[in-house]
Formats: sequence, C-alpha cells, structure tokens
Amino acid sequence: MSDPKHNFHSGKTGAAIAVRVIPRSARNEIAEVMSDGSVKIRLISPADDKKLNATLVSFLSGVLGVAASSVEVIAGENSHSKLITVLDLDSGTAQERIIQNIA
Repeated sequence: MSDPKHNFHSGKTGAAIAVRVIPRSARNEIAEVMSDGSVKIRLISPADDKKLNATLVSFLSGVLGVAASSVEVIAGENSHSKLITVLDLDSGTAQERIIQNIA
C-alpha cells in the first residue's frame, strides 16, 4: 500500500481534522484516509446528529490519546462530513495516531 498524501493542518492550539462519518456500522473504527486527506470513520451510532457527534468525539479522543474535552466538532454538526479540532495536539502527532489505528 502506498503512503497517501495527508492533509492534516495545525490550528492555533491544536490539529484540525476533516472526517467523513459512516453511521450504523458494525464497529467504531477508522476505515481509511481518503485521497483528499479526510478521514473516513465508521461508528456504531445511529445517524442522530447529537448521538453521532458524541460518539465521534469519544472515539477520536481514545484514538488520539486526549481528553474528550479537547476534541470538538467545529463544522458539519448536522452532516456526515465534519471538521474536528483537537486542542493541544499537533497535526503530525494526530496524523501518526490516526494512521496507526486504521482498521
């Protein structure tokens, strides 16, 4: 498998990650980093936006090794395409941890 180009960005105080969420999956997992640099994440949560966002924040905080309070959906709250900010974690570290956890 070739190493695709990743487009994670350093924010003011952390990392910004574009994600595409697939609800009602068999398990919570990072499926892939897509060609546009966004991260495809499968979640067991139903498509209900509040439950889906809460599950996403909880899952990503575990994958990234940060407190859930450091992870926030800042765009796309009512969409399957979302922008996530992770405080106090640089984009390089976020990228490494996500790649290490691809299913």
